[in-house]
This record gives sequence, structure tokens and C-alpha cells, in this order.
Amino acid sequence: MEVLPAWAPAVGFTLLPHAGELLGSYIIKREIPTWYQTVQKPSWCPPNWVFPSVWGTLYTSMGYGSYLVWKELGGFSEKSVIPLGLYTVNLAINWSWTPIFFGAHKIGWGLVTLLITTGTATATTASWYNINKTAAYLMVPYLAWLCFASALNYRIWKDNSNKR
Repeated sequence: MEVLPAWAPAVGFTLLPHAGELLGSYIIKREIPTWYQTVQKPSWCPPNWVFPSVWGTLYTSMGYGSYLVWKELGGFSEKSVIPLGLYTVNLAINWSWTPIFFGAHKIGWGLVTLLITTGTATATTASWYNINKTAAYLMVPYLAWLCFASALNYRIWKDNSNKR
């Protein structure tokens, strides 16, 4: 039986969040030049090229944070169920935003999804704090971006509420 190299879990945990980004990018690439182009956006909406860079950085940061928690708790164990379970739920809800907002064009439901994502990210961060402070701090930029993204999603929802 082969044993994984010591670096493999760090790489795996760090790359895992990018799986949802990769899947969501197919929807986004299809919808940006069509539907999203017609959506009214506020003047403070970043250009489209900013989003993949920001999300790539955030996913890497939170993925590495999850590795630190996993390592600190000795792998998958009874102690890791809540902190890594919250993180897993957060990732799943985070990944669902793209098909809801871009795929189904449900801007209001996208906002609800972002607010739930922010709540689960906050719970994840709080649960990580007493396990590994660095891991918790790695979540702070994600929380800040979720607040910005929620404000942006809200404005887009309000500005486009008269459209079908």
C-alpha cells in the first residue's frame, strides 16, 4: 500500500474549492456575453475580468485554511466533523450561486444564496478560530468579499426588478 506524499493533502485541500469554480465557469462563460450583458449594473460593479482573479485567490486561501484545520485535528476525526462539515456545507452553497444567478437568472434567489453563504462562512470561521487562528484569518478576505458580493447582488436585483 502506497502512502501519499506529505504535500498531497495540502495540495488537495487547497485545490478542492476550485472544483466548483471550474464547473461554474462553463455557465458564466455562456451567460456573460448574452444574458449578463443585458443586466443593469451599478457604476461600482467591477469589470468582469476581476471576478475570476478574486475568486481564484479566495478559493486558494480558504482551501489552504481547511487543510490547516484538518492537519491540526489529526485528519478526518470526530473533532473535525463540525469545523470541516461547516466548511463543506459552505462550499456547496457557495458553488450553487452560479447556477442560480447566472444559469437560472434568479437574481433574488442569488442574493438569498449569498446571504446563506455568508452565514455559513462566518460559522466556519468562528469554528476554525480556536483550532487554528491562521486558518480563521485566511477566511477574512472571503467574508469581506461575500459582503461586497451581497451588496452588488442586492443592487443588481433592485435595479432589474422591473424586468422579467
